[in-house]
Order: sequence, then C-alpha cells, then structure tokens
Amino acid sequence: MGMALNRIEGRYPAPAKLNLFLHVVGRREDGYHLLQTVFRFLDVGDELEITSRQDGEIRLRAPLPGVSVQQDLCWRAARLLQTHAGCRLGADITLHKRLPMGGGLGGGSSDAATVLLVLNRMWGINLPRATLQALALQLGADVPVFVFGQAAFAEGVGEQLTPCALPPACYVVLTPPVHVSTPAIFSHPGLTRDTPSVRIAALSEGFGRNDLEPVVRALYPEVAEHLAWLSGFSDARMTGSGACVFAGFASRHEAEAVFSLRPGWVSGFVAEGVDFHPLHGVCG
Repeated sequence: MGMALNRIEGRYPAPAKLNLFLHVVGRREDGYHLLQTVFRFLDVGDELEITSRQDGEIRLRAPLPGVSVQQDLCWRAARLLQTHAGCRLGADITLHKRLPMGGGLGGGSSDAATVLLVLNRMWGINLPRATLQALALQLGADVPVFVFGQAAFAEGVGEQLTPCALPPACYVVLTPPVHVSTPAIFSHPGLTRDTPSVRIAALSEGFGRNDLEPVVRALYPEVAEHLAWLSGFSDARMTGSGACVFAGFASRHEAEAVFSLRPGWVSGFVAEGVDFHPLHGVCG
C-alpha cells in the first residue's frame, strides 16, 4: 500500500504476524519471561482510518466492545506519542477489526504500531525508528517488531530484534473460536521456562516449537482439535499464546488446496508470508 503521509487522512494497514517458533528460555526477576522467536508478517490484517485534529483530542470512532478508551491500544499509542513529543495535534481513529482478538496474530499490537508510525509522520514529529520502538515497548512486548518492520529473530521479552531472511511461504491459518488469556498461559505452573537458547545462525526451516502450546492445548480443547486436523497435512503450530494455529506451504495453490478440505467446524484463512511491514518505508 502506498503511503502518501503528507495527506491529512487515509486508510493504513496493520498486518498480522506469526511466531514461526516461540521458546521460553528464562524468567526475569520482575516476572517477565525471556523469549526467543521468529516474527513473520502476513499479507492480511486490520485497517485503520486516521485523521489529524487541530484541537488535541484523540477520539476512537469505533470503540472495541468491552474495552475502555483508556485501555485501547490505539488510543494509548496516540496519547503516548503525543505526550512524548509535546504535540498539540490530535486524531480521529477508526479501527476496522478483521483479526480475532486473543488469537496470537498480534492484531492489537499491530494496530498500536500503525498508529505510532502514521501519527509520527502525520503530526510532523518524525522520531527515528529506534525511538518509536522504545515507545512501542511501553505498550506491549509485541508492538516493537511492527515498528521495526522486518521479519525478525527476537530475544529478551521480544524487543531485541535482528532482521532475518525467510524462504517464501503461504500459510493456512485456523482461528479456533476461543479467546486465550496470555497472562494466564505465561503464569501457568505447567509452562516450560528453560528451553536452551539458540543462536540465529542455528535457525533452519521448520526449527523449534511453541513452548506455550502444550498448556493451551490442555486448557482449550478447540485449539488441540484444530492443531490435530491441520497436522494431517503439514507441521502445524500455534502462534503466540494462541488460539490461532498455522502451517506453512511452498505455494498458494498447495495452501488453498488444504484449506478447501477443512470440515465445517474449522474457520480461518490463507495468507502469504511477507518480509517487510507495508509501512516500513515511512520511518527511518
């Protein structure tokens, strides 16, 4: 999508992500878990309409049901940037939600990053990418990678990012009808927290696993059922803390063929893996 960000308003993409693997390698004294993962963007996602305001107000035109304005990641992202920069402008934000909430596809984090990227340019603040990534981390551990804007090997709590090249792939993504609580999964006593760390050079196609998956499978039978069905065709994994699961294929034709065989209780979509966020060029 082209980004004529000198215009006053527009519609901007907030792509989904997959965790191609997710290892929990330790835990900090403050309770945050140390991770290693590979993030990859997809060519599907949410979309935002963002319009600048002169009065400093930040308004959500389509509030998410059950989420207060002060908890909304789009509102928080706009307010954080506004406060950090001392900006007197405001914004109207309309979120067109397409990705499932609590699905592990990074929808809320991606929405917040798109708000940061767009308003950084629209308001004429023009902070460098590294500064925006630091702000993004205040909103959540998955937000920085969307500002970083490239497929990446991630360490720390997910904020230490190294770009990585990935082979082309098309993914079948299944969306079990459950909302998984990320804090509940990370605090579960059955979670593995001592997977050995790896170097980026050791990564290969199909590497690793999702350490959160056994806990989620046990707590949410629907996730286990979707994994079992998709595993009949390829190496199927959960993304993030779930509930969504995925499998990669060499071609879109192959992925569409598998997706067409899904039973009636299975929902989802087919998407291409992409190496760069569609807004990557607007920062830096």
